[in-house]
Order: sequence, then C-alpha cells, then structure tokens
Amino acid sequence: MQIINNKNPWPKGWRQKTSIMGVINLTPDSFSDGGDLNSSKKFLDQVNHFLCNGVDVIDLGAQSTRPGAEEVGSNIEIKRLIPYLKLIKSEYPDVLISIDTFNSEVAYEALLNGANWINDVTGGRRDKEILDVVSYFNCPFVITHSRGNSQNMNKLSKYDNLLSEVKFSLENLIKNALDKNISKDNIIVDPGIGFSKDINQNLDILRNLDVFKTINLPILIGASRKRFIGEILNEINPKERDIGTLAISCLCSQFNIDIVRVHNVKMNFQILKVADRIYRK
Repeated sequence: MQIINNKNPWPKGWRQKTSIMGVINLTPDSFSDGGDLNSSKKFLDQVNHFLCNGVDVIDLGAQSTRPGAEEVGSNIEIKRLIPYLKLIKSEYPDVLISIDTFNSEVAYEALLNGANWINDVTGGRRDKEILDVVSYFNCPFVITHSRGNSQNMNKLSKYDNLLSEVKFSLENLIKNALDKNISKDNIIVDPGIGFSKDINQNLDILRNLDVFKTINLPILIGASRKRFIGEILNEINPKERDIGTLAISCLCSQFNIDIVRVHNVKMNFQILKVADRIYRK
C-alpha cells in the first residue's frame, strides 16, 4: 500500500526552468541562519517573503548538518519541526514542503502531517528505514552524496577519482531506493557540494555537472552560502556570501540543472529569471 500525499508534488514548470528551493532552518545552530526564526511570526513572515519572491519548494530542517554539528535525535527534531510544519500548512496549504532529515521517524511524522518531499543528505545511507517511509508515502526523494556525518565528514575528503566516485556512490544509493520500490520518477540527485569535499573538489564538481546529468535524473545543487564560497571571497559571515551563491546559480542555469537550494530566494529568483532566458530559452 502507498499513500499519495500530493497529486502533483512538483513545482510549476518543473524541469523547464531552474526551480528554487528556499531554506528555512528551525535550529539554533545552523551555519547561516540558526536561531533567526525563533517565533511563529518570524517564521510565517519568512514563508510569506519566500512565496512573494518566487520560491518553488520550501525546505524545512530541524537538525543542523553543518560540519561539527551535534545530532539532537529524532524526538527533539520532531518537536522542533512538526508545530511549524502544521503552521505553514494551515496558512499556506498548497505550498510544497521538503523536509531536510536523515531520520526515518522524522520523515514519517512530517509526511503524515502534510510534507511533500524528503531531502536526505545521506541518501538513505544513515537510516535505511527512511527508504521504506518514502516508498510508503510515494513522495519525491532527494538523494545526496556525502560521507560519514557532521562530526567527521571534513576528514573524509580523500578521493582517487572524485567525479567517478561521487557518481558511483549516487548510483548505488539510487539502486537501494529502487530496491525499496521508490519510484524512479520520484528521485532527485544531489552531488553534495560541501559534504566531505574541500574547496577544489566542490569547484571540480561544479565545472563537471554534465557528469551527473548522465544519471538521467533531476539534479539539485545546494551550494548556498557554503564555506568554500567564503574561502574564495575571504568572507567569514555566511550571510555575506549571496553574491558568490548567485554565480553558482547562473552556472546551474547554464547546465540546465533542475533546482537550486538557496537561502536568499529573492536574489536567486531575479538572477535565474534572467539566466534562464539566456541559457534555457
């Protein structure tokens, strides 16, 4: 048996433009905006701002995945997440909501309460039961390449052949998902910018996005405000890295990438509206 949460869980114009996933972190310790949205009013104001400025999917996260972040466990993650998920669905019932989690219990509770996508930075590697949950709810599933966890991923950036190893890992994670009866039509792949990769490796992936297009699935790129952009710009404050993020969004438009995950929705919407007219026609 499968539950279908949403008859059409895809953004308007899906795969015909560079769609935008807007990030909302419900954590006190996320690297860019942790603790910013600490009230219902601030949360709804941010949601409304996103919706007024071109967001296609809103990605809610209640567990930081930044390097060094402590894991809080499913119970705390659910307590952080579900009240805000219910709030957003009560105010904006048609908005597409993605849940950034690698815990199957969190995914289940979120999908039960109206979430539409699951975005797992481990691609089902960490908690294999999340694959059963995604299969049961028949929902879109973002499979990301990463190694280890937040505590040790920066030590796991040694590759013999970066591009082929990342692609091979993604293909294995896809196979695991298909083996659990997750529909191929529901899978989105993310090469995992910033996850167990250093600055040069991140740039190598961005220069070679066509390698991942040969997987023949939609692609998500989540580079927004990440540390390697700060290293290039010599900018410590993540909120001052939006210009660098925009450069990557333009590149994604040129490569016909399907969706970018960003913090500053308005700026990315504006630049992608122009870039898509140039590159995607």
